[in-house]
Amino acid sequence: MYFAALLARTEDGWEASDMELDDVESLSDLIDLARSAAVDDDTVVALIEQEDAWFGVVRVDGEEDPRYFVSNASAAARSSYGSMLTKELLGSEEEDVELDELDLDGTEDGEEETLTAFTDEDDDEDETLGTGAEPVPAGPLGDPRLLDDLGVTHKQLMTLDGDALSEIADSLGATEVLEAVR
Repeated sequence: MYFAALLARTEDGWEASDMELDDVESLSDLIDLARSAAVDDDTVVALIEQEDAWFGVVRVDGEEDPRYFVSNASAAARSSYGSMLTKELLGSEEEDVELDELDLDGTEDGEEETLTAFTDEDDDEDETLGTGAEPVPAGPLGDPRLLDDLGVTHKQLMTLDGDALSEIADSLGATEVLEAVR
């Protein structure tokens, strides 16, 4: 099960809205949804988590390129919404993968997105997304500094687990508004 919310910065603080993932079929849809929630092209932070297995943060500042962070890339790559983020971060050559091509329950892999495991010389397991894709690291992936200027340090972001979204909201000063949509 997923939880997703948008936090839009305003001159009075943060406004939160529940993000309907049913309307998100691609990473472009997610970015468009975040931009539409912006107040005067100010910062919007999209937060997504899947049952404490992983969380993702997408930061959109006006028309600038979005910035991304995923707490556990290998876990995220096995879920439909997380795979959108990991593919973007790993520089997948595919254009926006439509989610109707994937299983959306987050527990099974889509036919075209089969994950395979391999073992290297040190017997460390790693995963790849199909043939010829980059390995998916078992840990954080993306820009850990994307919230530094908002009060969540990169060190803090890299070590969050459990109820990470609440801790992020607390550091942003947005706990009450996030809990209102939870």
